[in-house]
Amino acid sequence: MATETTPDPRLRTWAPVCQAVALLLGPYAEVVLHDAARDEVLAIWNPLGGRGPGDPSLLGELDGLDQAAPDVYGPYPKLLADGRRLSSVSAVLRDEDGRPTAVLCVNLDRGPLEHASALLAAFAAPTAPRPAPLFEQDWTERMNEVIGGYVRAHGRPPERLGREDRLAVLRELDAAGVLAVRRAVPAVATALKVSRSTVYTLLAELRDTPTPPG
Repeated sequence: MATETTPDPRLRTWAPVCQAVALLLGPYAEVVLHDAARDEVLAIWNPLGGRGPGDPSLLGELDGLDQAAPDVYGPYPKLLADGRRLSSVSAVLRDEDGRPTAVLCVNLDRGPLEHASALLAAFAAPTAPRPAPLFEQDWTERMNEVIGGYVRAHGRPPERLGREDRLAVLRELDAAGVLAVRRAVPAVATALKVSRSTVYTLLAELRDTPTPPG
């Protein structure tokens, strides 16, 4: 039997593991080491439900577990008296002869995760259509939509676009009326991460080439 001078060997073995998990998950999870023989709490870290060492574990009979049975169960749901929902994992720890000697349980409070999920869902809510009159004359918005749309569709950043890509972008910008705006070329060159002379060269080539059908 463990005493103050002779700690329980299971604690010597498993307490560092339990403490490491508790430190990693912080205040959002309790880690419980249960005494399988006495069916009581052997030690607990970050208690969530008011339990302490020596309290009943209420795990049931472990002697009936076959040695071939799985030793890890979960995640499975649990509920605290205050309404908090938990996700729990239990691991049966066996001695050298394969007999259950302790059970390690990790109970994660789902509340913070559910709050975070609700917050992210709110930010991801559908946006209202952009009021056209406010942006009717904003050619930079049109430029960004064209270039950004092409980049997203092709999965390459502007600096990795090839010559044919840039020609396709300029053709679309020209059709959108962006290139008819004075001072548009420097802005387009900056957005495409090329020099102004490159844009002018591509524009000359574009306007000397018949528009493809379709």
